[in-house]
Amino acid sequence: MAHVIAVAGKGGVGKTTLCGLLIQYLGEQGKGPILAVDADANSNLNEVLGVEIDSTLGDIREEIARSEMEKNNPIPAGVSKADYAEFKFANAIIEEDDYDMLVMGRTQGKGCYCYVNGLLQAQLQKMQNHYPYIVVDNEAGMEHISRGVLPGMETAILVSDCSRRGVQAAARIAELIKECNMKPKTVGLIVNRAPGGVLNEGTKEEIEKQGMTLLGVVPHDDQVYEYDCDGKPTISLPENSPVKKALKEIVDRLEL
Repeated sequence: MAHVIAVAGKGGVGKTTLCGLLIQYLGEQGKGPILAVDADANSNLNEVLGVEIDSTLGDIREEIARSEMEKNNPIPAGVSKADYAEFKFANAIIEEDDYDMLVMGRTQGKGCYCYVNGLLQAQLQKMQNHYPYIVVDNEAGMEHISRGVLPGMETAILVSDCSRRGVQAAARIAELIKECNMKPKTVGLIVNRAPGGVLNEGTKEEIEKQGMTLLGVVPHDDQVYEYDCDGKPTISLPENSPVKKALKEIVDRLEL
């Protein structure tokens, strides 16, 4: 059974950046092959990792949904929709040296994401025994936890910025994990983008008030912003990057 690491937090706190750097570091430590899962409908983990997406689970769902209405049906004669879907799902996996990547994506237009959530859950159940680690970049909220999409969870890394609201959002996710009886071995908080890598007293107070376990602090670094603006993968930050160094220290303490 894979060691599932779920990365979650409110939107805009940098969880996808940290998730990508975590995947890179685990690969460098020989922990691969890792299954990297972008479970955010607004997917951009691939940009942090510097890989191109050919298709997502949502794209495949839409293609099959349209197949019955199109004159030039993409499904070959004699092939069932189920078999065609499995073929397409297998080909949607992006293969890199240290990790494979699966992207949930989204449905087109209006409507909820229930169907693609179900597709993701089914694929993870099939694949969980083929990887020692599965790292999941969750959407900005709690849906994948509340719906039971993840195949268990060994480590929950909750990410916040230095705001009280970010810490409160992380605490709500931690409480939901308890309510869903998921029982990970580790549930902890990383505070990201801290000026000078130091927490102010208000943030410390809120963390203590919420009863959160602080895994570590990642400093603010303008270079992360510059790489994003220039379209450079975040994982290509230099090894002396304070963000990379801080995250590596946190991962080493977790003993993943």
